Amino acid sequence: MSKGQIYETRPLEFWDKAKELRAGWQKSIESKVKIVGQGNTGGFNCDWSAAFPALTVIEDNPVGAMMQNKNEPYARKARLASEVRGWGREICGYQGNCWGGQFLGYIEDGTPWPDRKLVVPMPCVCDQHAKRGQQARDFENMPQWMADQLIYFGPFDEERNKAMMEHKVYCNWRMLNDVERIFGQQCDDEELVNLISGMSEIRDYGREITYLMGQTIPAPISVKDLYSVYTLGSLTKIDPQDTIDFWKMVRDEVKWRADNQIAAVGNEQFRFVEAHPPSWHYMKYYRYLEQFGAICLGSQYSHLMSGCPEIKPDGTIGVRDTFRYPADTPIETREDIVRIGIGREARSLNSFKMDEYIRRDAIVEFAKIMQANGALLAIWRHGVGCTLTRKEQAMYLKEAGLSVMHYEGSQPGDRTDLDEKRFLDQLDTWMQSLGLAKRAN
Repeated sequence: MSKGQIYETRPLEFWDKAKELRAGWQKSIESKVKIVGQGNTGGFNCDWSAAFPALTVIEDNPVGAMMQNKNEPYARKARLASEVRGWGREICGYQGNCWGGQFLGYIEDGTPWPDRKLVVPMPCVCDQHAKRGQQARDFENMPQWMADQLIYFGPFDEERNKAMMEHKVYCNWRMLNDVERIFGQQCDDEELVNLISGMSEIRDYGREITYLMGQTIPAPISVKDLYSVYTLGSLTKIDPQDTIDFWKMVRDEVKWRADNQIAAVGNEQFRFVEAHPPSWHYMKYYRYLEQFGAICLGSQYSHLMSGCPEIKPDGTIGVRDTFRYPADTPIETREDIVRIGIGREARSLNSFKMDEYIRRDAIVEFAKIMQANGALLAIWRHGVGCTLTRKEQAMYLKEAGLSVMHYEGSQPGDRTDLDEKRFLDQLDTWMQSLGLAKRAN
């Protein structure tokens, strides 16, 4: 152990497998035999595009984030290409990056930008998600489908849910049938059932990982570790069985690390949460804060794939209930498959708790579950949905006894307005105000 270290640390064993899967995904989207789409096809508890033999869909959240993370000059050039075509700087950085790559016609290494042949914009409460397909569709004439984000607040309403369910079932059923008709692809309904079942298993692994991160001191992994892999199998679409095997591998390693007090940060002294993604080009601040013994346990965003745990009425912590159909529910038609994939409540995969993901005090529950001492909250200037209720969240967190720091920037996919030197100075002041000093080498 190095000087100042309290707990044992070890490299992550699942890291090499993660890199292998990510490289395989990159190769698949460059394949000329694939029909490549843009958007999110996780409309009902699985990636339905995997049920088609030659279809793959790229979600521009991870692509835009990766562009910013790996090559800032290229990402800036891409956003400029969007700007000169009339898209303002207030556009979400993910969109500006991906649209710009399309305009430039090549990715960072000079190889051709993968041509999109269909668009399925992600339905989301963030106000710009629904527009994401517009420029891709206008750039090259192609079909576009929409799946609405259905939300209402408060307790379950049977009549309202019934109407919403019919609308959501129709949207997803129509997409499957339209893709068959337009592209001559035959959807494998049996594989679709397997995909739905597999995604439920993956989410169970994710829930356990979140629980172990929050309820174990020292934390077995940090959100920096999780961000390196958390899109695999969801927004970054890989083989369904490979996805299940990988997330089981991650869960098993996290559990072993938790059981044996193997720490992500060897001198853990301060635990903090966030509210949304970091500025992807500057993730070094996680490692910088680790020098003070500070570890980030993530956000509702980073743990959304699994569905964050909740504090039960009796004070215990457990997984959120889900409105799934029973395992023995009969399946006779494709419509039956779609209904099972959506679940019994139409609002979302975290349906009946969706209001808690939006309400200002939801982050307080998350912070308590993760045993956090503080919160680092970004004030993004672009992508309005990313900053909804941020100041109110800070007030609630402070009332709960947490130390809170704000910082400003453009948006996670756009580094333009993030003053890195000022950010580090703020972090120094924050840590010093808490009586924390950098670990001696």
